[in-house]
Amino acid sequence: MIKEFQEFISKGNVMDLAVGVIIGGAFGLIVNSLVGDIIMPVVGAIFGGFDFSNYFIPLSSSVTALSLEEAKKQGAVFAYGNFLTVVINFLILAWIIFLMVKAVNNMRRRLVAEAPATPSAPPADVQLLTEIRDLLARK
Repeated sequence: MIKEFQEFISKGNVMDLAVGVIIGGAFGLIVNSLVGDIIMPVVGAIFGGFDFSNYFIPLSSSVTALSLEEAKKQGAVFAYGNFLTVVINFLILAWIIFLMVKAVNNMRRRLVAEAPATPSAPPADVQLLTEIRDLLARK
């Protein structure tokens, strides 16, 4: 069983997937920072200085706080501003991944187009017939 596990782990696909997940997680943190620290403050400044992450609707009459963090401590809230921020994060991440996949596909197309088409070797019977023809032509 341990040997099977070692074979499973040592396969390239598993290692590639692990690397992809780790890099994807780190990339997600970068996109979250881009949205939270750069894009959303600019959007907030353009639209009157509000912060999407603090937009919420209290679902309980006991909620009187003005910030989302404090409101959650007081009771149930509908945090639609936080949801909007997550949706924007997703859209930016999806767009960046789309651009990366598009670039890789373009590179692959160029490599295929640039690679000269090497003629495949004729089958063995055709080679044999060609040799026989050449021998007969020499006689």
